[in-house]
Amino acid sequence: MKIALFGGSFDPIHLEHMAYVRATLEKLCDLVIVMPSKLAPHKRLGAQADGEARLQMCRLAFEDEPRVFVSDFELTKRGVSYSYLTCRAFQKQYPDAERYFLVGADMLEDFFTWKNPEDILENVTLVACGRGSERTEQLHARFFKTFQKDFLSLDFTGKEVSSTDIRVLLAFGKPPEALDTKVLAYIRERGLYTHPAIAPALALEKPERREHSLRVAEMACARARSLGIREDKALLAAALHDCAKYVPLSSPLLEGFACPDNVPPPVLHQYTGAYLAEKRFGIRDGEILDAIRYHTSGRAGMGVLEKLVYLSDLLEAGRDFPGVEELRALFWKDLDECLFVSLRHEVEYLNGTGKEVYPLTQEAYNWAKSQREILK
Repeated sequence: MKIALFGGSFDPIHLEHMAYVRATLEKLCDLVIVMPSKLAPHKRLGAQADGEARLQMCRLAFEDEPRVFVSDFELTKRGVSYSYLTCRAFQKQYPDAERYFLVGADMLEDFFTWKNPEDILENVTLVACGRGSERTEQLHARFFKTFQKDFLSLDFTGKEVSSTDIRVLLAFGKPPEALDTKVLAYIRERGLYTHPAIAPALALEKPERREHSLRVAEMACARARSLGIREDKALLAAALHDCAKYVPLSSPLLEGFACPDNVPPPVLHQYTGAYLAEKRFGIRDGEILDAIRYHTSGRAGMGVLEKLVYLSDLLEAGRDFPGVEELRALFWKDLDECLFVSLRHEVEYLNGTGKEVYPLTQEAYNWAKSQREILK
């Protein structure tokens, strides 16, 4: 009997996960064990849905496939989900089976850094999706040189699907195309992957502004984990950053708001937005509130979340201005350098057109410049 183990956060499980499993059943195995992880070592910031919800979503996704077994093995164990321990247990449970361990092609390159990879290969044969390519051939050579064993390549290449993008779409009330209908119904029924502040905040925006906020959230959440920022914080700050864009000072929603002195109209909504987020939508996290409060102007001493939202707002996919592509490339490479260059462009543009530079923006630029000089 041939059995494959397929682990992951499945947060949520999507159509490409399902397609990979079906291809494995068709081309390689008699049974696939789908196993949601409790806490993957490379995802220390945690899943967005709890283990029970992810387990149930996996069961719904495969409830009509008798050759798939959804296991709660890792979810019931204490501590971090290390693959080598799971593979040991897998070997003990199925000692006479041909055992395989499924990974994505992107994960294969990271396998060399996993905890006890040799231990994993003692108990399973690694299988990666993706047809032959020059990169895959190079990996085969490196793999064999390192472990004196090879991995298998499954003749399956799926579509690129980002679980982060799926979660952002769900938070904005949009149905992702990459989800099974039963899984989507479960998510909506239980209100997963969203926050009660998002829908009423977006309701205050015009349709085109909501699309802008969505793009800001997609960019911010895609970068958040690499910066050590919790995805839910990046999502909330990005989703609410423009919530007061069309709310006049005379609105009852802003009753009690004290406006800072000499705030130009284009900057005002960052302050009113932070006020609404706290007083009307119940946001108490100071980092999220500051990211909203300074997303237009910036300020000296910006925190990482503030930088992220400021730059995501400036550089989201709908923006088009000279130099934006270069700044976007820098955004993914070096956030602080991107902030410095962006602020420099802003200050130089305003000075060059004779427009007044808002004091906080000037202070932000001076600070970013001084930090850059210190690092050099």
